[in-house]
Amino acid sequence: MKLIPTIGLEIHAELMTNSKVFCSCSAAYGGGPNSRCCPGCSAFPGTLPALNKKAVELIIKAGAVMNCEISRFTRWDRKNYFYPDLPRAYQISQLFRPVCKNGYVDIETPQGKTRIKITQIHLEEDAGKLIHDRSPKYSLADYNRSGMALIEIVTAPDFHSAEEACAFVEKIRNMLRYADICDGRMEQGSLRCDVNISLAPEGAPLGVRAEIKNLNSIRSISRAIEYEIYRHTQAINNNQPLYQQTRRFSDATGETEALRDKENAHDYRYLPDPNIPPIVLAESEIEAIIAAIPEMPEKRFARYTEEMGITKSDAEILLESKTLSDLFENALKEYDNPKSMCAFILTELLRRVNLGEIELENLPFSASDIGRLVKYGYTDKISRGDMKEILRGMIEKNKTPEEICDDGGYWIKEDLSLVESVIDEVIKNNPNPVAQYKNGEQKVFGFLMGQASKALKGKATPVAIKEMLESKLKG
Repeated sequence: MKLIPTIGLEIHAELMTNSKVFCSCSAAYGGGPNSRCCPGCSAFPGTLPALNKKAVELIIKAGAVMNCEISRFTRWDRKNYFYPDLPRAYQISQLFRPVCKNGYVDIETPQGKTRIKITQIHLEEDAGKLIHDRSPKYSLADYNRSGMALIEIVTAPDFHSAEEACAFVEKIRNMLRYADICDGRMEQGSLRCDVNISLAPEGAPLGVRAEIKNLNSIRSISRAIEYEIYRHTQAINNNQPLYQQTRRFSDATGETEALRDKENAHDYRYLPDPNIPPIVLAESEIEAIIAAIPEMPEKRFARYTEEMGITKSDAEILLESKTLSDLFENALKEYDNPKSMCAFILTELLRRVNLGEIELENLPFSASDIGRLVKYGYTDKISRGDMKEILRGMIEKNKTPEEICDDGGYWIKEDLSLVESVIDEVIKNNPNPVAQYKNGEQKVFGFLMGQASKALKGKATPVAIKEMLESKLKG
């Protein structure tokens, strides 16, 4: 019996705000346990929430880049459940009137382009973090994350494989980064994913659903889905019962385990929050927020390939990381030669990254430094062959390209009398190639040029060598 997986995703993304969504506590990552809490986000009696305007702007941006309808009127709900990481014993969220709804995002799969529908994107507060591995007898609670501004992106059950789901999460993470909505650092928990999955025979009603919570890497998402497909298949084929459950995935075992029976929406006893006024958005406000969205990957891709002449494969590599794409963009401000800049960044710079010598997120030099280095190489201020050694010096010594060139004597200082004497020597020592050139065999010019360049060891530009050699051969 052929079983078809049906998968829906809930992606939780922490917004890039300076403070939490309903109080003024810092939204920065880390800090000592419970050091970034106040009576408001700790739910002390008598405290009232105050909405962060920046969070509203960011969810509108998210809706715009995911082709959603933006609600002009939205309100807040209390999602009631008791769990130790939730100080209020309810979460301020949105169910009935979310900010964004009815969107879509297209992804590329081996079968071609697939459109994934987005049911809604709503704004809510994040929960705290429970730590279970300090003792077998108790858990600890860190509420620094509690109250962080969070959007939840809810998809339709449009996925039928782990590959499709992972492609979607990767694209969403990239879109959020480019739009400056979320930093996408899954390892820090700022982007997490819940997977809802069921299996059923083709054409039959959907099967019993399991939800796998808080997956924080693309690899974990893929492994969790593959395991659930296996688990459901085994149970169905062996006539074993399946239960609607919330489960968690273990990276160590590659398996999921039950946490609790899954609640339905009515079990959360949603009710309107009386302490936060509804949001009423004017058209002019929405238009101004959308107009401020930075250039997204699709538009950059078109500009790189159509206007700059960069190959599609190179453009895709540049755009995999916003940090890398921004570095490329800013380096071009120093030297507007896209093909040369792209070639150096994708070969030499990324090679150093892949070797673990540097991290893209923490480079010891600026994009301007890279731009000037490439400019010097392609305008014959330095030898192109020396560019990678200068880059190594910039990494190891934390110096500018100019300082490395000064220290290492990399600058090309043309001495035309030296060029002339070297070329005279090359012509004297290579009578046969010289005779061949004068008899019309143009290809030997490259050999003579190479001999002169080798002898000069970067002390003259290729242009100067070429002009002098041509002059001598025609004389």
